[in-house]
Amino acid sequence: MAAPKAEEISHLPMDQLQGLEYCIDSNPSWGEAIALGFQHYILALGTAVMIPSFLVPLMGGSDGDKVRVVQTLLFVEGINTLLQTLFGTRLPTVIGGSYAYMVPIISIIHDSKLTRIEDDHLRFLSTMRAVQGALIVASSIQIILGYSQMWAICSRFFSPLGMVPVIALAGFGLFDRGFPVVGRCVEIGIPMFILFIAFSQYLKNFHLRGLPVLERFALLISITVIWAYAHLLTASGAYKHHPELTQINCRTDRANLISTAPWIKVPYPLQWGAPTFDAGHAFGMMAAVLVSLIESTGAYKAASRLASATPPPAHVLSRGIGWQGIGILLDGMFGTLTGSTVSVENVGLLGSTRVGSRRVIQISAGFMIFFSMLGKFGALFASIPFTVFAAVYCVLFGLVASVGLSFLQFTNMNSMRNLFIVGVSLFLGLSVPEYFREYTLKALHGPSHTRAIWFNDFLNTIFFSSPTVALIVAVFLDNTLDYKDSAKDRGMPWWAKFRTFKGDSRNEEFYTLPFNLNRFFPPS
Repeated sequence: MAAPKAEEISHLPMDQLQGLEYCIDSNPSWGEAIALGFQHYILALGTAVMIPSFLVPLMGGSDGDKVRVVQTLLFVEGINTLLQTLFGTRLPTVIGGSYAYMVPIISIIHDSKLTRIEDDHLRFLSTMRAVQGALIVASSIQIILGYSQMWAICSRFFSPLGMVPVIALAGFGLFDRGFPVVGRCVEIGIPMFILFIAFSQYLKNFHLRGLPVLERFALLISITVIWAYAHLLTASGAYKHHPELTQINCRTDRANLISTAPWIKVPYPLQWGAPTFDAGHAFGMMAAVLVSLIESTGAYKAASRLASATPPPAHVLSRGIGWQGIGILLDGMFGTLTGSTVSVENVGLLGSTRVGSRRVIQISAGFMIFFSMLGKFGALFASIPFTVFAAVYCVLFGLVASVGLSFLQFTNMNSMRNLFIVGVSLFLGLSVPEYFREYTLKALHGPSHTRAIWFNDFLNTIFFSSPTVALIVAVFLDNTLDYKDSAKDRGMPWWAKFRTFKGDSRNEEFYTLPFNLNRFFPPS
């Protein structure tokens, strides 16, 4: 028997991911695009509802305050998504709320100057203004790094090898928001998980009028079925005698969003009052802004692959970070209670639907803005139990992580140097944040616990983030360990042509600014 040829046992590296139905600049029909945009909007609701639901009660806010914060967050998400897809990286990415800001925000909530305020509503407003002030100041980090092209200079130290752990842990690092949350209500979470995989993978060849309906709209169909099932369980009294935690995670009527939401309410800047500024709060928030910058960098790389585009050139990536900084400034002005980052789950949905169209994401931004102003309708969709979203996250976060691993095709994984760098950075990227989480749960404060609260917030925020730890370890090792003789092993010959805008002719197709704006902002 003849020995197999090399091409029969291996696959050639590919610049662009194949198998997508629509890439970044190709569009489905308007009807399909609107339905897909609504699907992205529904997915974005998970984080948009979860963050205020956790933080607002800690601040002394009421259910009415929580609804207003959710509406404001969705409204600004829509604006930021439009800005990013039009003038930023132009990748099909939803810009949503970020958990990276939790540590500094909780620190602000527990500030003694705020906790001593006895009136709950006044404490809520005072805390909100303090968070707004910190976000406004901290946004300058991304604005400066982005528009000065300093992040473009930093990105020249990145290689395909160094990016693998960062992109992979943008997905894997969110494991605590997957099955641990599903387990809080398995009778809803497990059926949702099974249905979503069945529709999106096993029944993807089912066509209706030439359209793969079940694959394309697996999320909408699954959520509709499970939401109705959860409502039936709630109405039948199945959870009447269950513990409070079970009821919160399983019932469809525990969020108290619909009853407290206004019919029409348009969010506006400074709606909570004038922001207050504190140097300590701002320094702590700057760490979260840096973390969201790194996490977004990994997510942008993943989105470019799932949109069948080339990796964004350094100046395009930096331009996107600058606009993301503007988005964080808007978060502070409007009072969203958190900063902005790329929504990893929505990046994963690009791959699940095989539609990476920019227009679909822009339509989803329109839904965010529209339903944030029509309070009752938005609150209806926001009453979906979070366990349902967690079941979908198990698939979508894993998909984004696998995109990160796909960058290994451009490197030499028969090199002990590369195996060492990837292995150590992946392990520490998971292990270090887990240590910080466990320590915080037991001690009720992070491992960094000095008298300088801003310093504690800074360090604890940085090391709570898996992609950030992975970037620190991977980029350091990749640029100090035998780096002169390992350019080919690191994947640099392939990576080099995507570092500048004119390095590859496809960049103009994917990343040129609209309205002929490149005349005023020529690419480098």
